[in-house]
Amino acid sequence: MKSILAGTQQLGRALMLPIAVLPVAALLLRLGQDDVIALVPFLAPIGPAIAAAGNAIFSNLGLLFAVGVAVGLARENHGAAGLAALVCYFVTTEGAKVIINVDPAAAAKELSRLSVPAGIISGLIAGMLYNRYHAIELPSYLAFFGGRRFVPIVSGFAGLITAFLFGHGFPLLQRGMDVLSRSVVSSGGLGLFVYGVLNRVLIVTGLHHILNNVAWQLLGEYHGVTGDLNRFFKGDPTAGAFMTGFFPVMMFGLPAACLAMYHTARPERRKAVAGLLVSMALTSFLTGITEPIEFSFMFLAPLLYALHAILTGVAMVVMNLLRVRLGFGFSAGLFDYLLNYSLATRPLWLLPVGALYFVVYYGAFRTCIVAFNLKTPGRDDETESAPAPIAATGRAAAFVEALGGRANLTTVDACATRLRLTVASQDAVDEPALKRLGARATVKVSSTALQVVLGPIADQIAGEIRTQLRVAPTTELIPALLTALGGPENIREIEAAASSRLRVRVANAAAIDETKLHSLGLRGIARPSADRVHVLVGPGAEETVKSLRKLLRADSSSRA
Repeated sequence: MKSILAGTQQLGRALMLPIAVLPVAALLLRLGQDDVIALVPFLAPIGPAIAAAGNAIFSNLGLLFAVGVAVGLARENHGAAGLAALVCYFVTTEGAKVIINVDPAAAAKELSRLSVPAGIISGLIAGMLYNRYHAIELPSYLAFFGGRRFVPIVSGFAGLITAFLFGHGFPLLQRGMDVLSRSVVSSGGLGLFVYGVLNRVLIVTGLHHILNNVAWQLLGEYHGVTGDLNRFFKGDPTAGAFMTGFFPVMMFGLPAACLAMYHTARPERRKAVAGLLVSMALTSFLTGITEPIEFSFMFLAPLLYALHAILTGVAMVVMNLLRVRLGFGFSAGLFDYLLNYSLATRPLWLLPVGALYFVVYYGAFRTCIVAFNLKTPGRDDETESAPAPIAATGRAAAFVEALGGRANLTTVDACATRLRLTVASQDAVDEPALKRLGARATVKVSSTALQVVLGPIADQIAGEIRTQLRVAPTTELIPALLTALGGPENIREIEAAASSRLRVRVANAAAIDETKLHSLGLRGIARPSADRVHVLVGPGAEETVKSLRKLLRADSSSRA
């Protein structure tokens, strides 16, 4: 069960990469429309070109999802996986068109409805094949095609299988999508309510991205375009039902929750927590990013969070009954509301519904916090509510240390608001230190999967951590590591593999001191053969190899 959850976690994380492109597509598409471009007369001549640029992204979502999912799943987020996904996608779609055996134009039009599923499947295949075969060694006469070059080749053959499945199974797939779309759309308020509730409930696991992709990319059809989000920007007057209900919650409800937390904070602590709460409220109101707020009470008051999920479902139903249609390219914040106002249907209804939600959320949160003495910001026992300021130059090192050190980190990724990590040991993670660095919450998905909720800076922090991990270990560690491996005379060959381990061929495997290796903070060794060992050092293996080779050359020169 844990492995299944971890796998779906990975998919949810990978889906965020192509989804991150959609805001710029929506922005370009709207900026290029006559009603917007007219506000800047000197740009009017290039308005159609700007709109066409945005439309090009929406017209090629299958390609975006293929590349984005593959790179998101691949170790090191390597671009070779993206190339392999393109190969798989083209083989799948073009092969399926031939197998369908109808007019090519008609086949292309029909398959366009399945471009996103085909892209996601191609990305999954390429990402998994990259992780499995990126370091494969072939016989010497085929060595050129080994390693990462092998991945696009095997992905192409995998694409033949999916082309066969898509081609011969197309009628079934088409009927399945039609039934799914009709059943969800025809369920009306009930379907919207369930979607809204599940969307909030699944946030704790990060799996809401998968649910969103079904609603925003697959449901319904309008002039060959599928998905609530895509149809909205194509001008479908019925689209937007699976986005509209988020606006009252994100722009009004959760900021009201922050106000309730401020008013219920201890008087002497209100000034200290004001900055934090205002920041979270503005982020939600302006951009629709809500996780920093939600994680501040999700675990403190599960019943309150359940009410939040139910109110989200109710907002979906209410806005639908009022026949309001709003849409977004990123999330349900003020920026998207204003940008897409002219595309919306009855958008002013958001104001009275939002005002009602502000009152409901404020009253519910203030009552529950006081009645149950919830330890929300400003009411907890911590002496410090806000994260301690830390220079950007030292931030990555501080995060690595709080996460248990480089030896504890196996993979480092991020989505819009949280770090998504694989660690060797959860016990080595210093949660209070992470909180001092600005983390709103940590979620232990499994014994090795960890999420750290940081807000919109999560991806930036993840990049800084990866850069920090690529730096070679301290100069004191390298000689000690060489000694633990049996000394320079014991090393025959050394190279980095899978970004986190050293592959070493030695003269005498018995000369390796495993106790010494563990004392250095390394994870240990694996012995694939009598004269070869793999030393697990964590990210930064390539830099470690460079440092070790430098020592070996120096030793060789001194002996000569």
